[in-house]
Amino acid sequence: QVHLVESGGGWVQAGGSLRLSCAASGRTFSRYAVGWFRQAPGKEREFVAGIGWRGGYVNYADSVKGRFTISRDNAKTMAYLQMNSLKPEDTAVYYCASDRRSFSTVVSMADIGSWGQGTQVTVSS
Repeated sequence: QVHLVESGGGWVQAGGSLRLSCAASGRTFSRYAVGWFRQAPGKEREFVAGIGWRGGYVNYADSVKGRFTISRDNAKTMAYLQMNSLKPEDTAVYYCASDRRSFSTVVSMADIGSWGQGTQVTVSS
C-alpha cells in the first residue's frame, strides 16, 4: 500500500498559479500510475490529470488542458500538479491517488489503490 500526502493548496486570485505536491511513502510508488482528482462542494469527485508509472504518458480532463501540468519524480517518490491560469471553477479539494495495478499507464477512478487526505484550493474572482 502506498501512503500519499498532498501539500501546496491555498488561496489564489483568478489567473494565478499553484503547485501541488504529493509525497508518497513506500518503495513501490514507481510501479503505479498516479492521478490528481478534485471534489467541489456538492459535486462528485472528478478526474483532473494522470501520469503513467514511467511518466511517459499523461492525460488531462478537458477542463484543465493547457493550464495544468502533471509530473512525477520516482527517485523522490513525489508527484506534482502545476496549475496555471486558475479559475474560480477550479476551487475544490484536490486529491492525489495511485492506481492499484502494477505498471499501469493510466489511472482509473475504479482502480484506485490509495488516496491522499486532500488539499484545499480556493480561487477567488
